[in-house]
Amino acid sequence: MLNGRPSGKVRPVSDMAGIRDAVHQAAAAARSASAGLEQAGDDTIRDVLLDMGRNLIARTAELRTANRQDVEAARASGMSPGLLDRLVIDDARIAGMADQLGVLANTPAEPRVRKVRDLDGGTVVLEKRRAVGVLGANFEARPNVTIDMASQSLRSRNACVLRTGAAALRTAGALVDLVIGPALEGRGLSGDCVRLLRTPDRVAAEQLVQHPDGIPLVILRGSGDTTRSLAQKAAQAGVAALAHADGGGVLYVHPAADRDTVTRLIDEGTDRLGVCNRLNLLLVDTAVFDELVPGIREQLAGHQPAIELVGPSPGRPLGWEWALDDANNATVTVAPVAGPLEAAEIANRETSGLAATIATEDDDAAAAFLAAYAGTGGFHNRTTRLLDGFKLLAVPETGINVGRGPGPRGPVTFRDLWIRQYLTVPAASAARLLDA
Repeated sequence: MLNGRPSGKVRPVSDMAGIRDAVHQAAAAARSASAGLEQAGDDTIRDVLLDMGRNLIARTAELRTANRQDVEAARASGMSPGLLDRLVIDDARIAGMADQLGVLANTPAEPRVRKVRDLDGGTVVLEKRRAVGVLGANFEARPNVTIDMASQSLRSRNACVLRTGAAALRTAGALVDLVIGPALEGRGLSGDCVRLLRTPDRVAAEQLVQHPDGIPLVILRGSGDTTRSLAQKAAQAGVAALAHADGGGVLYVHPAADRDTVTRLIDEGTDRLGVCNRLNLLLVDTAVFDELVPGIREQLAGHQPAIELVGPSPGRPLGWEWALDDANNATVTVAPVAGPLEAAEIANRETSGLAATIATEDDDAAAAFLAAYAGTGGFHNRTTRLLDGFKLLAVPETGINVGRGPGPRGPVTFRDLWIRQYLTVPAASAARLLDA
């Protein structure tokens, strides 16, 4: 079956109508279940998240078995080391997922209603947070996102319909069957609050983003052209999308940079190669370029796997995201720049605008760089790897939105997954609503 929870098997649906019906059925079931989430108390939601964490630990062996099957199949298909790293969930990562659920569960709830202002005649303007209802999410070979999306949706009182690619489907199914569903049902909520489309067919992703009545908001967590294409299809269908399509971190080394700090930032920025916020583009000031680059090249070559430092490549933009290049993901581009303003301009023009950092002990240079850089996250002597919901905001994320328009930007958390409603009521009614 495409959804529900008994089998955990991957059963492709080959025909377009069947996939469309499966998405509509999942959306309808999630919509029905969302009413229970809206009415559930904060303690119930907290208990569900804590139970999910306990289930992760209790079912680790079974989760590892499902994941091992995914990893073996992906390795046999020739998946790159960077993408394989995203796919693996070992004991440490499972424990980390459980820890993050505990943090999320114990994050204080924000008020659902706040006072905006008083009007004449004893009337009060209130702003109320309302759940979207049903969220859609598409993500590729990152099974941990199953937990991220489910937990953020539940914390924001939204049901969700999840879709992942073939590479992570066994693991995602096990997480829904063994971790999420039992936690919901054990606290009196419907397992339909979190639905998984159990087909590897990419048509399911296209259908997921074109269902405005049932799934008005989709979160697209992935990289490259596929995610951009899905965001375009969503926009054409009238579905709001928070898309995480491009990444790539920038490090600018200023002449006043401490050499040990530069070494640390390079090591921290390249600890994992398959993530969006890794060091991708190294800009070194012309005043110290010849002095520092040979040592940096040697430092990166000593990593496991060895990382190649390359100049700008013909036919590739300066900020080419190497994490997307299966054959060359262990690569960092280096280029000279003439000062902090040029570095910020290049980061703005040549990259996705995810994150950039300046290494310097000169506070004026850092201020100039950060004032000129328009991307999502700017850092001074700290790695771009910090642009992550848990590391930066102390709560898990659903993804990182690098859009330049109004709306949530940067790590998207449960605090962003709501819609505003304005209420204008007598003062006595306002008091009751604010106390609720």
